[in-house]
Amino acid sequence: MKKSILFFAGLSLLVSACNNPPAPTNGGEQETAITQADQDLLATAKTFFQPMPSEALNPENPLTEPKIKLGKMLYFEKNLSVKSTQSCNTCHNLSAFGVDNLPTSPGDNGIPGTRNSPTTFNSALRTAQFWDGRNKDVEEQAGGPVMNPAEMGMPDKKVVEERLNTLGNYKALFAEAFPGVAEPVSFENMQKAIGAFERTLLTPARFDQYLAGDVNALSADERTGLKSFIDNGCTACHMGSLLGGNMMMKVGLFGDYNQMMKAVTPDYGLYEQTKAEADKGMFFTPGLRNVEKTGPYFHNGGISSLPEAIKIIAKLQLNKDLTDAEAQSMATFFNSLTGDIPEDVKKDPFAGL
Repeated sequence: MKKSILFFAGLSLLVSACNNPPAPTNGGEQETAITQADQDLLATAKTFFQPMPSEALNPENPLTEPKIKLGKMLYFEKNLSVKSTQSCNTCHNLSAFGVDNLPTSPGDNGIPGTRNSPTTFNSALRTAQFWDGRNKDVEEQAGGPVMNPAEMGMPDKKVVEERLNTLGNYKALFAEAFPGVAEPVSFENMQKAIGAFERTLLTPARFDQYLAGDVNALSADERTGLKSFIDNGCTACHMGSLLGGNMMMKVGLFGDYNQMMKAVTPDYGLYEQTKAEADKGMFFTPGLRNVEKTGPYFHNGGISSLPEAIKIIAKLQLNKDLTDAEAQSMATFFNSLTGDIPEDVKKDPFAGL
């Protein structure tokens, strides 16, 4: 009798398993049989890309909970702009993958700037900041917009420090974040705190599971797009853990990029800073993490369609005329680069106050 019960219990479990297959890992599709071609593609992908690191550390700015907490408050603090209308989050909205989805962002003066606002997610892993790569890290970058007349417009560092010394409980928060410092409220410590917070803004995605060996973390269509991305030579600029974000590159090797990107006013990249002829058209290569969410695209935000942006950059840099199908296939692959943003990251610390 006991054997019969065990037999039928096992049969019931088998039927249940057949009727309820394991949840797919690739966002909706059932797992597919892994072919040798799939294994070969994964092996090739591993030569160009690395999984997202679990941390983005800076030995010159150790991460502590008080510093990260302060950094988040400063990231959302509108009083860091001259008219108290703008915060870091205004242009780099953490509820919208770190961007505002505008071609260019208006500053505290209400006038749109000249360059598209890059995402702050994963930016701490970049080897330089801004479209022209003029800052080395997120700590240095954090001070730029505060002082830029076209952005937050503060007149000098002393005014920033005076505001922070009189606002809320910032004096206590700075003292906790920077213990043992005689004057903890400083412009430089503001930069360090914001930088520390931004170093926590990492978004691992399904592509990382794929690189770890789970072929079915990507759908068959996404794997086709990945193969096209590699085969067409896009990895010349977009490699590493961010699929970019690690090098300067001259844009427009095979065409007029200002024209193709629909730039109203020509922008010559690093040349605008240095005036050196060799720097004309030099821009820092953006990473492609969360790219499906961070449009419009390019330094001027001139292109709203991701497949169109793919076709334009392929022509400009590789002299390749991609078909609509090829561009859409690559855009489908980019879906696997989109990570999740925890709700506590999105939450405005000043909401309801």
